[in-house]
Amino acid sequence: MMKVELYTQPECPPCTIVKQFLQHHGVSYEEFDVKKDTIARNRMVHEYDSFSTPTVVVDSIVVAGFNIEKLQELLGIKE
Repeated sequence: MMKVELYTQPECPPCTIVKQFLQHHGVSYEEFDVKKDTIARNRMVHEYDSFSTPTVVVDSIVVAGFNIEKLQELLGIKE
């Protein structure tokens, strides 16, 4: 089973779309709100070299920003 982490923040429409996409396809994920969780924010910036939300990490592969096509590829979702 793939490990999926989703880094979000409030008032982020692309974050909401990515959450809906993952839920629609039955993908389990752990969500981190980078506005509330400074440890998660530091991990997103320093470990994953990402400065935007949504940032999705699929088995250590980072998808920074809104990129549904890349998520489909990594998760093996065919539409």
